[in-house]
Amino acid sequence: MKRWKDNWDAISPIFKFSAAVRKVIYTTNAIESLNSTYRKLNRQRSVFPSDTALLKALYLATFEATKKWTATIRNWAQVYGELSIMYEGRLPE
Repeated sequence: MKRWKDNWDAISPIFKFSAAVRKVIYTTNAIESLNSTYRKLNRQRSVFPSDTALLKALYLATFEATKKWTATIRNWAQVYGELSIMYEGRLPE
């Protein structure tokens, strides 16, 4: 509890969102999966001849990872509607 109290200013803004939006924002499975893809790339090829080669490899790994992202987001219409209201003009119609 002490950690929550000490960091409340950083934690509390998440509670302005509904539970559905918080779940979408807080989900880390996709991030962990992408990090796993990057780690695998790093194990396969630990030395890159240039920064450009590294960026290209990361881009291709990300592109391949996105092909596997087929899961739908629960309550997406509600989440999108709420985010559209809160961040008016930032999301496409």
